[in-house]
Amino acid sequence: MKATMIGFSAILMWGLLALLTSLTNRIPPLQLTAMTFTIAFGVGLLFWGLKGADPNCFKQPVLVWLNGICGLFGYHIFYFIALKNAPVVDASLIAYLWPLLIVIFSAVLPNEKLKWFHLAGAITGFAGATVILLKGGTLTLKSEYIFGYMAAFLCALIWSAYSVISRALGKSPTELIGGVCGVTAFLSALCHLLLEKTTSLSPSEWLAVIAMGIGPVGGAFFAWDYGIKHGNIKMLGTLSYTAPLISTLSLIYFGRAEPNWYTAIACFLIVVGAALAALDTIKQFIRAKIIHGTI
Repeated sequence: MKATMIGFSAILMWGLLALLTSLTNRIPPLQLTAMTFTIAFGVGLLFWGLKGADPNCFKQPVLVWLNGICGLFGYHIFYFIALKNAPVVDASLIAYLWPLLIVIFSAVLPNEKLKWFHLAGAITGFAGATVILLKGGTLTLKSEYIFGYMAAFLCALIWSAYSVISRALGKSPTELIGGVCGVTAFLSALCHLLLEKTTSLSPSEWLAVIAMGIGPVGGAFFAWDYGIKHGNIKMLGTLSYTAPLISTLSLIYFGRAEPNWYTAIACFLIVVGAALAALDTIKQFIRAKIIHGTI
């Protein structure tokens, strides 16, 4: 359960990404990715130094490195392509299929069984995310945006595959994420120099970028890696649908969005979905309490 909670802390951090991104919307996306992942690399070096990790932790099979780089760099590249070639709401919703795909793909992992309540929980959570992302509106889904939709689906496919493969390659140390962040920063910077014009930052934007690099684009990846390797991956997949809810609630709290009816409905659906996904854990907890006579 501890590992699952550590993984959930990554979701909490991702929930703040929208708020921090709203403070950096002048910065080109690839430049922002390069800057935040550079800071994340620094976080990794600090984590590596404080823990006194084995210097050989970066000596991993090529498949491990490819999975990490394709996961972190590939997801962000295709996400930006999706946003540039399709409406933001449509692209975001399609990209948010990844938690549902994690739950489905986890069935192929050793010692993992996909039960009806895992799938029901993920679908209910996706329904909640749909409500909050659509904001009471509807999907456009026009054929002219097919390229953007395909890129958004690739986002979902890449991140879900990365997460499940990381679980299958669970022997690789979490410290390796720091190195993957470094490679992602380098590739993002290269793409930025080729495709974008560099923008100078204000002091407040620098603070937002640093916060992103430490949290949602830094520490979150370390926490997620540990969680999916050692925790309940199906529960983490469903709990991931709390991220858009946390994003909306944080924007409301800081005055960048207004309270509305669909937030309440989304909250209900996501909570129900999380409860369904955790049904086996809840049953085990109640059974243990009965056995020990505390219920």
